[in-house]
Amino acid sequence: MTDSMPAYRVLDWEQSPALVETAVPTPGPGQVLVRVAGNGLCHSDLMMSQIPGSLGEAFGWRVPFTLGHEIGGWIAEVGDGIRGYVAGDRVALVSPHSCGECRYCRQGQEIACDVGGAGRGYGRDGGLASFVLVESTRALIPLTTLDPKLAGPLTDAGATSCHAVKRVLPKLTGDDAVAVVIGAGGLGSYAIQLLRAMTGARVIAVDANPARLPLALELGAHDAFDGVDETTSQRLLELTDGHGPDAILDFVGIDTTIDTSIAAIRKLGAYALVGAGGGKLDRPWFGALKEADIICFQGSNIADARDVIALAEQGHVRVDIDEYPLDRVAEAYHALDAGELRGRAVVIPPS
Repeated sequence: MTDSMPAYRVLDWEQSPALVETAVPTPGPGQVLVRVAGNGLCHSDLMMSQIPGSLGEAFGWRVPFTLGHEIGGWIAEVGDGIRGYVAGDRVALVSPHSCGECRYCRQGQEIACDVGGAGRGYGRDGGLASFVLVESTRALIPLTTLDPKLAGPLTDAGATSCHAVKRVLPKLTGDDAVAVVIGAGGLGSYAIQLLRAMTGARVIAVDANPARLPLALELGAHDAFDGVDETTSQRLLELTDGHGPDAILDFVGIDTTIDTSIAAIRKLGAYALVGAGGGKLDRPWFGALKEADIICFQGSNIADARDVIALAEQGHVRVDIDEYPLDRVAEAYHALDAGELRGRAVVIPPS
């Protein structure tokens, strides 16, 4: 193993990331070094280098750090005290950081852990490098049949979608249940598959980009249409005999998608707002939500990552990726930002 490696790092606050050489970490007691097979890119990465230092420090971030939080790879080296893992084992890395000891973690609700503001790829060294250090085996998910480079996107995009589907499952029990996915891109494409795998609901995909609709149908959506505007809620009502969908998963989160969802949701249904588009919920005091549940979150629990990876290994969830070598990582981020990707951009470091 070499002493140094290329890594795509945020070197200082409010500066563009750069591909530089950095030291290969050495695992200490209870730690594991993972050789990265592939790291999926996330829209949140694009914002991290623009965060002011005061805000980053409030999150517990430290510069410099390596970007990348959707990681799959192989065990390269284990520290003292590690049991159950050996060099060469295929693993995925749980994306969100959590302590494992607080009340929320003990309940399996790591999404609420107070230390989750800083982790691999967001304030700590992540996976856009040849190797990444893992703080404990709690963050590892063993892989059996899945290629590690395909596993990375499932740890965040896939797991967050799984968390969303689980939150609305109680609303999707009837034979005539209908679920809507708004935004059929990175996360939405997993939600479509998970809804088909975990429920008997009719799935409707909605996206402003008509080029995404054929893939949504290919992944299992029963219906798909383009455009999110003032007519969308009416179209959803027409497709559900005037009752509205039982659940709407909004992976966009702008004013229009929020307003559309509130206008269309069925009585006693559920609206899950996942997208970070910056929209606001503005509703009348009386009547608009019809006893529907509103769920708002970003992220996932360890169980969500384990569940979506298990479904992928069973063939129920497909992972489409666009591969880029590490020396073209800036190009991959540009394609992500421009909406030019068919699958999830996965960056492959040099072996």
